[in-house]
Amino acid sequence: MSIADDITSNSKDTYGTAWSVRKGTVVPDPKDLKLSNDAVYFERATVLYADLDGSTNLVSSSKWEFSGQVYKTFLYAASRLIRKHGGSIVSYDGDRVMGIFISNRQCNEAVSCALELNYAIKKLLQPELEKKWTTDFKIRHVVGIDTSEIRVARTGVRGDNDLVWIGNSANLAAKLTALSADYPTWITDRVHAYLDNAQKFGPQGENIWKGWNWTEHNKDQIYSTTYWRTFS
Repeated sequence: MSIADDITSNSKDTYGTAWSVRKGTVVPDPKDLKLSNDAVYFERATVLYADLDGSTNLVSSSKWEFSGQVYKTFLYAASRLIRKHGGSIVSYDGDRVMGIFISNRQCNEAVSCALELNYAIKKLLQPELEKKWTTDFKIRHVVGIDTSEIRVARTGVRGDNDLVWIGNSANLAAKLTALSADYPTWITDRVHAYLDNAQKFGPQGENIWKGWNWTEHNKDQIYSTTYWRTFS
């Protein structure tokens, strides 16, 4: 069979086969799903994308050793904090990482993760960077968070496949990371509605969130913050 025939056959099978869907209670691994139209459904899951800002300019203007260390420390910090808050790491894509939260407090956990990541960048990674390199480079990042129903399926070819997450939260959390890194954490109105006071207010009772109309997406209500939270 030629490659063209193989691709045509896969398309016929995929478009012509009904989905088999089951409710999920844990984030699956690729091996838990078939390559056919098999999916796991979550009534609600919260997606966090953490993206390193300005990575194109970083790579083009810096030594590769420097860029590589910035990438590695950023992704390590984000990944450790996703796991600390009960999330599952489901994808790395260059300079970004995607986490899924499915617990009863998923929005609060994802936001707490984002606030701690902001602290980690400014108070842990940046000082260590400046100890080792003479540079005026500042690590900047953007986290996007959304929540919605979502489905997950397995995609790719045998021996080289991964999971694809199908739902608004996956799409919109990723798009939020294109917004200004002057506000490192961006969330949708849906996420904000689930937050408890610990995630909405600072230590003096101040509202830490600024509301915006998302002009790039139907003028939806979204929120951003520059706030960080310490951890040890």
